[in-house]
Amino acid sequence: MPYVTTADGTEIFYKDWGSGQPIVFSHGWPLSADDWDGQMLFFLQAGFRVIAHDRRGHGRSSQTATGNEMDTYADDLAVLFEHLDLKQAVMIGHSTGGGEVARYLGRHGTARVAKAVLIGAVPPIMVKSAANPGGLPIEVFDGFRTQLAANRAQMYKDVPYPFYGYNRDGATISQGIIDHWWLQGMAGSILAHYECIKAFSETDFTEDLRKIDIPCLILHGDDDQIVPYQDAALLSAKLVQQPTLKIYPGFPHGMCTTHPEVINPDLLAFIRN
Repeated sequence: MPYVTTADGTEIFYKDWGSGQPIVFSHGWPLSADDWDGQMLFFLQAGFRVIAHDRRGHGRSSQTATGNEMDTYADDLAVLFEHLDLKQAVMIGHSTGGGEVARYLGRHGTARVAKAVLIGAVPPIMVKSAANPGGLPIEVFDGFRTQLAANRAQMYKDVPYPFYGYNRDGATISQGIIDHWWLQGMAGSILAHYECIKAFSETDFTEDLRKIDIPCLILHGDDDQIVPYQDAALLSAKLVQQPTLKIYPGFPHGMCTTHPEVINPDLLAFIRN
């Protein structure tokens, strides 16, 4: 399996399929590159080169005791970009991965990137503060940490229900999707996942977003129970320089998995436009 080694010796697993313009996918917490199955196959068949990595501490990458924060996540991604010598790439990030994309662009610039997409993404910042009154209270994220430390396996059985909107009346539940979420989560490190909660909730991406000078598509479901769109997509669209904003009525946080027949064509139209 392909790996790239970072300066601190961390091995980052990645998939790299096909040829053509590269699309680089960044996954959400606590998942892995496998969460992009429905997009990797679709865009490979559409003639693109598709690349997805497992963030450090997630999936098949090294389970490190250090670097479980956004600056290092972005730097790890930069190592992958340089290793593969990617040019004119499209970056697509979901949830925490959207923060990773924003921090990469804010920290490393857009020289290798043509377009960016943020899907159900955590920027500008999730936690509530005087400067971000619409955010979620820190107690919400403290609760995540408590649940994770107490019984990660059970927590990862429970989270997919709000993640995919399966707790809504009339929802069609896929046990396979729930099991796939659990398997991805349990493959990673409890320490990395614990520390990543701070990374995705307390990192302020405001200045990173302001530096994004390439076309940026921002997608969010208005029934996202994990990252409320009012304090995420609506604010991010005001900060990037060339935004395209689309809010999907009734769609959940994991809409790339539950509604690929809608999301994938919209992504393709943005990339090809």
